[in-house]
Amino acid sequence: MNTFQTTIQGRLVTISLDRGRSNAINHEMVKELDACMKTLEGDDNVGGVILTGKEGFFSSGIDLIEAYDYNEEQSRQFWIDFLALQNTLAAFRKPIVAAISGHSPAGGCILAICCDYRVMAAGTFIIGLNEVPVGIIVPDSVFNLYSFWLGQRKAYQYLMEGKLLKVDEALEAGLIDEITSPDKLMNAAIEKVTAYMKLNPVTWSESKLNLRKELTGKLKADQTDTLNKMLKQWWAPETRQGLQMMIQNLKSKNTAVN
Repeated sequence: MNTFQTTIQGRLVTISLDRGRSNAINHEMVKELDACMKTLEGDDNVGGVILTGKEGFFSSGIDLIEAYDYNEEQSRQFWIDFLALQNTLAAFRKPIVAAISGHSPAGGCILAICCDYRVMAAGTFIIGLNEVPVGIIVPDSVFNLYSFWLGQRKAYQYLMEGKLLKVDEALEAGLIDEITSPDKLMNAAIEKVTAYMKLNPVTWSESKLNLRKELTGKLKADQTDTLNKMLKQWWAPETRQGLQMMIQNLKSKNTAVN
């Protein structure tokens, strides 16, 4: 895999996102993650999964620099596959815990909220969904996933204003479940996923799927109409202009770091 590393400890698999400084999500990562999760789900030797990033970043979300240059066909396929990945993660039968190692806005947040439990490193990090300010129309599947944890009222308000939460705010809102120091992050994630793995796997898995039945049903629904609207807005001149400005800022920050 080019976009993440996997490590195995007994029946526990850790997926560590590893793409550049901020683990920005491109089409390759989406396809690799989806394939990996499907393989792990069918592997009887795997009992649980931890999804994590690197120091300072879980994932900065969609790689706008790369996605901006996708042609219309590539853009459509990217979003089709990204929404499919969302469903694959949310419907994963086995325990999966997100060890959020740093910033986790937008697409990074979506990866995290597909998991069963979220432990986040303490620090000056942010997490949340800011698609609307970026110019991306929020599909109802994302709202359904967000509101599964936050409740509809809070999810609606946060989405419509593109709210990004500090770590303490995320815990208070119920977006994350636990805060720990960065050096204890993986230990906390291992402790949680191990506790899940000690329970009867059939009982745990079937209960998870029952409790998520309505959610996963909505995630699997045909989103063609929404996707068409998303893509129309993605290619709108005002959106492209806004994206160009954001990309210039990202490139200048990268230059400053290097």
